[in-house]
Amino acid sequence: MTKIDRNFDDISHKFAKNIYGTNKGKIREAIVWQELENILAKYPTNKPLTILDAGGGQGQIACRLARLGHNITVCDISEQMLELARKQAEQENLSLNFIHCSIQDLEQFIKTQFDIVICHAVLEWVAEPIQIIQSLKKHLKQDGYLSLMFYNYHGLLFKTVTLGNFGYTQSGLAKRKKKTLSPDYPRDPNQVYQWLNQQNFEITNKIGIRIFHDYLTNKSKAETHFEQLLEIEKQFCQTEPYLSLARYILVTAKINNN
Repeated sequence: MTKIDRNFDDISHKFAKNIYGTNKGKIREAIVWQELENILAKYPTNKPLTILDAGGGQGQIACRLARLGHNITVCDISEQMLELARKQAEQENLSLNFIHCSIQDLEQFIKTQFDIVICHAVLEWVAEPIQIIQSLKKHLKQDGYLSLMFYNYHGLLFKTVTLGNFGYTQSGLAKRKKKTLSPDYPRDPNQVYQWLNQQNFEITNKIGIRIFHDYLTNKSKAETHFEQLLEIEKQFCQTEPYLSLARYILVTAKINNN
């Protein structure tokens, strides 16, 4: 039976509320943006960059980059998610290029190569992740940067055990319900690093996202002490052993031209 990649048309508004409209979403965006700023700083400031946000969803990051004057293309398999991104761009009077397609099919619509290719929170929803990485590489300039974020299997396992969900752990963390916000395919970081290496990528940085937030025993502290929590997340996000237990891992990589 052929596995079908997850499309969020059925729960796009739930996704917006439960992911982006929360403290965990704010932490995720803050850490991601900090690393994107590091990537942007490697380029001259007087020239707009071409940036592909592959699987860009509702366009939060894409619109933020467009505000800086960069030329942004967003593709997504979910038409409803793209529509939310279009509305956000229109509200801010931003001009972005939107393509309704899967990342694997993007080459049918454009042949362009980009300075930066972003692919965040996609690998954990697709049955064939290597195909995604191959497609991303096709659209990245030889001297460009890939920003790849994925849901970390080790973080999920650690959280599941600390909650005492031993049955779920023994089942290999297999999902019981299909249409939930829990990813279908949590990824082992070492496997992702190996896939990148096989596609001739050189990893230049690794960052853990939500390394402490998800393990708070007193969840109200994320509300009452958000700034302190965010500062600690930023302080330790590139430090082991915390990095490898984060809920997400963000990788920055370049094509190895040697």
